[in-house]
Amino acid sequence: MTEPPVERHTQVAIIGAGPAGLFLAHLLHGLGVHSVVLEARDRGYVEARIRAGVLEQGTVDLLHQLGAGDRLAGESLREHSFELRLDGERHLVDVLGLAGVPMTVYGQQEIVKDLIALRVDRQHEPLLFDAPVTAIDGATTDRPSVVYRHGGRSHTLHADAVVAADGFHGVGRQAVPTTALREYRREFPYAWLGVMAEVAPSTEHVIYSRHADGLGMLSPRSPTLSRLYLQVAPGATRAQWPDARIWAELRRRLATDDGWTLREGPIVEFSVAPLRAFVAEPMRHGRLFLAGDAAHIVPPTGAKGLNLAVADVAALATALIRLIRDGEPELAGAYSEHCLERVWRATHLSWWMTSMLHVVPGQDPFESELQLTQLRHLVTSRTAAATLAETYTGYAPLLFDPSTRLGATALWGASSAA
Repeated sequence: MTEPPVERHTQVAIIGAGPAGLFLAHLLHGLGVHSVVLEARDRGYVEARIRAGVLEQGTVDLLHQLGAGDRLAGESLREHSFELRLDGERHLVDVLGLAGVPMTVYGQQEIVKDLIALRVDRQHEPLLFDAPVTAIDGATTDRPSVVYRHGGRSHTLHADAVVAADGFHGVGRQAVPTTALREYRREFPYAWLGVMAEVAPSTEHVIYSRHADGLGMLSPRSPTLSRLYLQVAPGATRAQWPDARIWAELRRRLATDDGWTLREGPIVEFSVAPLRAFVAEPMRHGRLFLAGDAAHIVPPTGAKGLNLAVADVAALATALIRLIRDGEPELAGAYSEHCLERVWRATHLSWWMTSMLHVVPGQDPFESELQLTQLRHLVTSRTAAATLAETYTGYAPLLFDPSTRLGATALWGASSAA
């Protein structure tokens, strides 16, 4: 005989223990709104997922305000510029001088570890691993629910709102009827081969190198770790790319005319990720809210994915406080439109950088010359470089002030404090 589902209640049901879900849970907790976080994978898997590493200053500020910034303060790298390589020459984009803020390099998996530890160690509220969600019911009512499996049993979690922060392939977006959702997609004809190497970075800057055979990239992650990328064909495998081939290709694509050398070391992580752009509109269906990769994917070239997810939930925390605590639905109704403006701007930046730095298979000389012309303009025009620096480092701070009992006021503007 099948056991009946276990019934429980919370104010906000959060699906996914990635950065979006964890940031939101802590923001809500700080304002006295209860949540339960449901994660399909186990804790070890979640904490080991290597993803983005370049943080906007607003993301850094928010981590500190949540009380999760101690390790970041001691272990992150602060970068004041990044480098564009073109025709064997190195060109520095002075981000701090042009945009007024630095970049911070700190791995996404480290942020996840810090936020999980904060919630678990302080025994804030439930964070359940190995808890896959199987259904979302009643999204258009004022009492939606989530059905999930945990501990060998089925459970039903009733809530005032459900937030799907469960990624591109998660169940959250699938719960929105196709008639109520519009999707925009762009698949790029190449992928990123990424490796983590146990070797001191060969430079203090993130490097983007446009090569005739495709992008090469280096991103320092710590004094002893380097993250490196190569543009490869979709579906590339580890067997096709042994260590020797990876290092040889990185040396070739990152080469300069001034004697710079690439440090090499043991490769401890390997992945191949397709490049795509994706936006779903709207990011809300009744009381089901989409956040992060559940709503949008940007190519990693612009370093925007993680930062967009944080921007989403900084705004969403304000909307949910107003909706649940104050009974005011206006900000919840405006959540999608508000976030999508930022999403599309970041999507444009990521598309532009991707199109400019990658080489399409079979690309003709005309297109190659157009790419080179754009890059030469970037490295010779202060105005063009300033525009890139400002969009690369972010559009607005993500300030969160518990004393106001509201969050993300810088993003929402006067309407959120009215």
